[in-house]
Amino acid sequence: MLRLYLLRHAKSAWDDPGLDDHDRPLNARGRTAAALMGRHMAGLIACGDMDRPTVICSSARRARETWKRVARAGKLDWPVLEEPALYMAGTGSLVGILKALPTELSSVMLVGHNPGMQDLALLLAGSGPQAMRARLQRKLPTGSLLEIGFNLDRFARIAPSSGRLIRFDRPKGLMADTGLSTSCDD
Repeated sequence: MLRLYLLRHAKSAWDDPGLDDHDRPLNARGRTAAALMGRHMAGLIACGDMDRPTVICSSARRARETWKRVARAGKLDWPVLEEPALYMAGTGSLVGILKALPTELSSVMLVGHNPGMQDLALLLAGSGPQAMRARLQRKLPTGSLLEIGFNLDRFARIAPSSGRLIRFDRPKGLMADTGLSTSCDD
């Protein structure tokens, strides 16, 4: 089974109007959310609920900072590739990136931007819990993590509606979850 994880970059700063969009950093809320998501991912891995994917990250500063904070907080030493084409990529470009992945990769995480990430998830996730899919239809908040599973042997074979939405974790939901821990007994 293939696993595709989509991580939307965390909340970015808008306080410098002269700064190029590509160079915008995370704001304080984004830095906090990214660290929280990293600890959450570490817990998922400890419980066997998440693979160790190859990370493909947008070259935008806010995406790179998101991944660095997630990885540091979760102690995630995963292979990372920076991909400039992920910056503000549309669905067609994102599908192209996935279809071009080496056949030996079975678990990948894209760290990128909306609306492309949300549109990609809506295109690929043909099944999954209805409430989760409806929430995704409304919004993919900054810092959110999605997981889509495919009963396929390589990413080159993905097609519209060929995946199942398995996970939709939002930083706000994790902050509200006072039971967040690495315990697998939940």
